[in-house]
Amino acid sequence: DELPPQALGNTIRIHTQEQGLPDLPQASIALFGILECCDTTTQQQQSFEVDSARIQLYQLMQGNWHIPIVDLGNIPAGNTTEDTHFAVKEIVAALLINNIIPLIIGKTQELTYPTYRAFDEIKDMLHLVAIDSHLDFGKGREMITPHSYMSKIITEKPNNLFNFSNLGYQSYYVAQEEQDLIERLAFDTYRLGNITANIVLAESVLRNADLVSLDLRAIKASEIGMHKNFSPNGFTGREICTIARYAGLSDSVSLFGIYEGENTPQTFQMIAQILWYFIEGLNFRTKEHPSTESKNFTKFIVPVDNEEFVFYKSHITKRWWVKVPITLPEHTKTDAQTLLPCIESDYLEACQQNIPERWLRACRKRFA
Repeated sequence: DELPPQALGNTIRIHTQEQGLPDLPQASIALFGILECCDTTTQQQQSFEVDSARIQLYQLMQGNWHIPIVDLGNIPAGNTTEDTHFAVKEIVAALLINNIIPLIIGKTQELTYPTYRAFDEIKDMLHLVAIDSHLDFGKGREMITPHSYMSKIITEKPNNLFNFSNLGYQSYYVAQEEQDLIERLAFDTYRLGNITANIVLAESVLRNADLVSLDLRAIKASEIGMHKNFSPNGFTGREICTIARYAGLSDSVSLFGIYEGENTPQTFQMIAQILWYFIEGLNFRTKEHPSTESKNFTKFIVPVDNEEFVFYKSHITKRWWVKVPITLPEHTKTDAQTLLPCIESDYLEACQQNIPERWLRACRKRFA
């Protein structure tokens, strides 16, 4: 009641005891929190204060949006981690079936696993993007362990993971065994310095993502409250909000989760502003499919050695794509191509007779 009419708190339809659940069929975005404990075995620490982040979001002004948003409230912690994960999976799956994008605030990034499993009956071959200073294949002293959420994703069936991309990892946190595993699986990893030097690179990675998992420890400590669990290096607030906006702009992103926050005023404000930028990006989504028939694209052909690279540039969004060959059944005689999001520097690299690295990784994966 104390908020101005333009504030998000007065435009988001909220789940309350008095009025019950808002009308979901009319929603495009559903926000909810997960009240799991930091240590589910000892229960010694309290859940992340989701409501404090929610209050900060409600105070922000709505942009020039026409996106119906609902706030479903919080999922209470289950008796076990498995109970909580089951509830998350079922709720996310129900939202996805109804073409509603879940925006999730949770304590641990392990919640990425049940959100990934929610796609099991909905879509095959997912592209997961983690914004994280670590690669999360190991835990504690074990560098590669089945107890980490990423190890479970790549080993447990059904295996629906087509590609995994990490944005912003910091090399001194990554064991060589993890790097070797990433190389064998032809996954994409981008060091913090590579992204901050050219932030548009993050847009091309997020363009084909289905779900995005943000570990707030990818943000530098001074930007988020100087907590002991955060690093002096990481993304700035401006950079992480830009990345969140890119995630919203991607017409394939169906879920956005924010995890590993600490109970500090700066963290609550940061989460609110990250969500705000995701919603703004969603408002400006543009569905594009490059083709030679469309007048909205320019086609560039670049011969490099024995390869012929075909690039497309959009006249509307200025985004780039490059064709990558894909494998086909033996009886198929025609060559097939798939479009890989890229950036202008990939085109310029090809013009210098250098094969873009992301093109090579994509070919390895498709011909594996």
